[in-house]
Amino acid sequence: MMACCIRKFPFKIVALGRQRWALSFMVVVRLQIIFREAIGCFFLENKIVMKTYVAKPGEFEQKWHVVDAQGQVLGRLASEIATVLRGKNKPIYTPHVDTGDYVVVVNAADIRLTGNKLKDKIYYHYTGYAGGIKAITAAELLEKNPTELINTAVKGMLPKNKLGRKMLQKLKIYAGPEHSHKAQQPVSKKL
Repeated sequence: MMACCIRKFPFKIVALGRQRWALSFMVVVRLQIIFREAIGCFFLENKIVMKTYVAKPGEFEQKWHVVDAQGQVLGRLASEIATVLRGKNKPIYTPHVDTGDYVVVVNAADIRLTGNKLKDKIYYHYTGYAGGIKAITAAELLEKNPTELINTAVKGMLPKNKLGRKMLQKLKIYAGPEHSHKAQQPVSKKL
């Protein structure tokens, strides 16, 4: 009796004749193919490699979430929103596909900033003209347009490309407690 190994799959040759060796070799190769198909993996240089799931557009469901920003810290809330928008909280996350959900933020006017950021943090905007740089503090922006405060914070935490701009379109922000997305049946999410 003689033992052989093909790709770490042991089998025994009963007789040393060529016909029997060829027959048992074919049986082992066929068993390897059946085994690979059954467990969904293949052998590569004596290592088992599993297939990675890659999400494709249209294969997954995008849900709607409502987030209450009342009393929440701006940066902490923005990072959680960015995670949901990108889809990194899902097991099907794929970096080059928009797998994230829609997020509706209510009570944006009641957002909180820590420390002296209300008066010290400055947001700049360039008009496009020479000398046309505009500056506004966080406190002024919170009074003038509270939705822009959250939008800017989340935008900075998303990818800076077409995919990031597409993800940002799924963010809906409202200064008050009412929103116009009741038809989508959003689920309340605690962040």
